[in-house]
Amino acid sequence: FHKPADYQAFLVLAAEAVVRLPMRVVAYCLMPNHFHLVLWPREDGDLSRWMHWLMTSHVRRYLRHYHSSGHVWQGRFKAFAIQEDEHLLKVIRYVERNALRAGLAERAEGWPWSSLHPIADGPPLDSGPAPRGVDWTNFVNTPMTESEMAAIRLSLRRDRPYGGETWTLQTAALLGLESSLRPRGRPRKPTTSDESKGVNTP
Repeated sequence: FHKPADYQAFLVLAAEAVVRLPMRVVAYCLMPNHFHLVLWPREDGDLSRWMHWLMTSHVRRYLRHYHSSGHVWQGRFKAFAIQEDEHLLKVIRYVERNALRAGLAERAEGWPWSSLHPIADGPPLDSGPAPRGVDWTNFVNTPMTESEMAAIRLSLRRDRPYGGETWTLQTAALLGLESSLRPRGRPRKPTTSDESKGVNTP
């Protein structure tokens, strides 16, 4: 996004996408070189269809407007499932704090391209399954802990379900994402200290 009209055009397209392919938009924040959306699909497959239409339409508009060609975004979008409780509120807060965290606004609601400051012709916002509370804006402006941000970023990097331990295990199994729960990298070779502790190694 190079100028205000780019941000606005994207949000107008998102509003059109909601009409074409019903989707509940819970939160969003557009940044100069990326964006975050918190979406609440109704049926399996809705997310991929909705994002495909939005991204394809945005790229066509961008290339036509800037008389350019080639790729606009790097690779496919990343997505992860979120438990519909305080974990969802943490993700919404993380998303709506994005511009504040990047130093683009003095307060989160001061950034004009987030769901804390929605534009009239942008996508309608759904309140979502977890109530935000009456002092939500001030809560968003309160810094998050490093551990809260690290857990969300891990889910974002690895498509890992984000929620309580039991819910995360069950959801990963349901979606075939068990690998997202395992550490990356090659297994360590057994050592004397490992064997003495009774570590099972292949």
